[in-house]
Amino acid sequence: MTDFLLELASEEIPARMQAAAAAQLATRFTDGLKAAGLVHGRVIADATPRRLWLVATGLAAATEASVEERKGPRADAPPQAIDGFLRSTGLTRDQLEERETPKGVVLFANIASKGQPAAAILAALVPQIVTDFAWPKSMRWGAASASTAAPRWVRPLTGIVALLGDDVVPCSAHGLSAGRMTRGHRIHAPQPLEIESPAHYAEQLRVAKVIVSSSERRALIADRAAAAASSRGLTIIPDAALEAENAGLTEWPVPLLGHFDPAFLAVPREVIQLTMRTNQKYFACADADGALAPAFVCVANLEASDGGNAIIKGNERVLSARLSDAKFFWDQDLALVKAGGLDAFLPKLADIVFHEKLGTVADKVERIAVLARSLTESLGPSLADPAQSERAARLCKADLVSATVSEFPEVQGLAGRYLALSIGEKGAVADAIRDHYKPVGQGDDVPTAAVSVAVALADKIDTIVGFFCVANELPSGSRDPFALRRSAIGVSSLIIASGWRLSLTDAVARACAGYTAQGHSVSGADAVVTFLVERLKVQQREAGVRHDLIDAVFATGGENDLVRLLARVDALQAVLATDDGANLLAGVKRASNILRIEEAKDKKRFDGILNLDLAMDPFEQALASALSAELPLIREAVAQEDFVGAMARLAGLRAAVDAFFDNVIVNADDKAIRINRLELLSSLRSAANSVADFSRIEG
Repeated sequence: MTDFLLELASEEIPARMQAAAAAQLATRFTDGLKAAGLVHGRVIADATPRRLWLVATGLAAATEASVEERKGPRADAPPQAIDGFLRSTGLTRDQLEERETPKGVVLFANIASKGQPAAAILAALVPQIVTDFAWPKSMRWGAASASTAAPRWVRPLTGIVALLGDDVVPCSAHGLSAGRMTRGHRIHAPQPLEIESPAHYAEQLRVAKVIVSSSERRALIADRAAAAASSRGLTIIPDAALEAENAGLTEWPVPLLGHFDPAFLAVPREVIQLTMRTNQKYFACADADGALAPAFVCVANLEASDGGNAIIKGNERVLSARLSDAKFFWDQDLALVKAGGLDAFLPKLADIVFHEKLGTVADKVERIAVLARSLTESLGPSLADPAQSERAARLCKADLVSATVSEFPEVQGLAGRYLALSIGEKGAVADAIRDHYKPVGQGDDVPTAAVSVAVALADKIDTIVGFFCVANELPSGSRDPFALRRSAIGVSSLIIASGWRLSLTDAVARACAGYTAQGHSVSGADAVVTFLVERLKVQQREAGVRHDLIDAVFATGGENDLVRLLARVDALQAVLATDDGANLLAGVKRASNILRIEEAKDKKRFDGILNLDLAMDPFEQALASALSAELPLIREAVAQEDFVGAMARLAGLRAAVDAFFDNVIVNADDKAIRINRLELLSSLRSAANSVADFSRIEG
C-alpha cells in the first residue's frame, strides 16, 4: 500500500470557489479509481489560495488480475462466426473451451487480464481530471489563449505535483509535466520547494509558511482574532462565513487589531459592519456591553517585521475613507427625514417600476398599506393598532430611495428603521419597516410582533397575488424568477409563528381587491390558495409532518386557517400512529371504496340516513349505535377545535368498525338491507370526514 499526492498549483483561486473545487477533486479522483478497480484508503482534498491538493492513503500497487468468461457461438457454427469471436477475444481456436448446454455444444473464452499498475492508472487519471475540471468561471492564458481550444483553468495553472510514494507519476496536462516541485509562501518562502513524499507534504509547506489545511487556517483565524480583540477588552462579533472567506484568502493568516474614529459610530452599526465585512473582510468588535466598538480585526497573509503596524495603519486609512462615505450618505438621509419625515422619500417610489404589469413600487405600497390595515382589522383591533399597520406599510419601502440604501442595498429595511426612530415614529412601526422582508430564507428570523406580521404578510401576499392573478407569471419546475415559492413559505411561517387565525381565502380575496381598485383585471385566486397550501406541505415535510395528512385535512372543505389546519394534522398524525388509528384508517378506506363503487353505479351519493324500521344484524346495530352516539360529539369537538378529543372519539369506533366488516356482508341480496348498510357506511365516512378525508391518506 502506498500514498499518493496530487497538487494543482495556480494563481489565486477565489475563496468562494475553493471548498467546492476541493470536493470536486476528491469526487473525480475516487470515481476514477473506482472505475479502474484500484483499491485505496482515505482521500483528503483541500485548497489554499494558490493550490488544490489531494492526498490518498493506502493505494494498492496494482489492480487485481482477473479472468473474464465470454460466451461465443455454437461449436458447429459457420467458420465466419467463430473467426469473428476469436478476433474479439484475441485467442486461438484451441484456447476456447467447448461446453455442453441445452442449446448444444457452445464455445467459451476465458480471457485473463493482468493487474494494471497504480502508476499507470494515475498517469492516465490526472490529465483527465485536469482537463475535465469544471469551474464556475475559467480563463485562458499565455500564447495559446488566442484560441478557444486553449487550456482553461480558474486562474493560470502553474504546476502539477504527482507523487506515488517517493516517485513522480509521469504525466502532463495543459502543457505542464508533473513533478515534485512546488512553491511556498509568496513572500516568506518564494524559492522552489521539492516535496519528498505525500507524508511530508503538509509539514514541508508549513516550514515554507503555508498551512495547507483550510480548517486549520480557519481555526487559527478565529482563535487569534479573538485573542487580539480580548487584549483590548473587546470581543469578536461571530461571523463563521467571514472566517471561511479569510481562510480562503490567506496561506499564513495573521490577525491584526485596528481602530477607527468613534465618531463613525453615529452611523447604524449594520452599515459599519457591512462596510467592514463586504469591502474589507474585517471582523467587527463589540465592547463589554455588546455595543459595536470602534475597532476591527483584519487578517494579513504574512508576518511583518514591524509586528504589522504598517499593515494596520494602511487598513485604518482605507476603512476611514469608506466610513466617511457611509457617514456622508447617512447624514444626508438624516437631514432629509428631519426636514420632511420618511414621507419625503415616498414620491420617488413612483419612479421605480415594481413590474411592468403590476405598476410601480408606489402602487405596491398603496396596496399593501390598505391590505395590512384590512388584515389587522379582520382579526380584531386588540391584536394590533390598524393605523400603525397602515403607517408602517406606507413607510416600509421608503428607504429604497435613500442614499444609504443606494450605496448599501443590503441594509434596506434596517436603514428605514433607524431613520424612522430618528424622527420619533412608534417603535412598532419602525420594527415593522425593518422586519417586513422577513423571513428571507431557511433559518431566518420570523417576526411575531403584530404590526410586523401584518406588514410582512401584506407585502408577500400582494406579491404572490400580483404574479399569479394579474401578471400570470407562475413558477414552473426549477424556474422561479420572482421567488414566489420563498414568499409563500414566508407567509406560512409568519402565520404559524404568530398564531394568527387568518383565512387564506379571505386574505387572498382582500389582496385581489387591492389590484382591482387600481384597475387591474384579476383572476385565479383559488390557484393562489392551492399554491400556498402546496408550499406549506414542503415546509412541514421538513418538520416531519406527512404531506398526505395536510391534503386530507384541507380536502374536508378547504380548511385554510393554517393554525387550525396544522392542529388537526397533528391530532390526526398522533392517532394514526396508534393501533386503533391505523385499523380505523383501514376500515374507513374500505368503507369509502365500497361507497365509491356503489355511488358510481347508482349515480347517487349516500347521505347516511338509515331506515330504522328495518331489522339490523347485531354488529350492524352496534356500529349504528356507536355512530349515533359519537358523531354529534365528534362534530362538537371539531367545532370547539378540540381535535385531539375528536380523533380520540373517532378512533374509539375501531372495535365496532372491525366487528362490522368481520361479520356483516354489505352487499346483501335484499336491496333494502344493502342500501341501509351502505347508508351506515356513509355515516362512518361522514364521521371520519368531519376530521379529515381519509381517502387521501396513504397506507
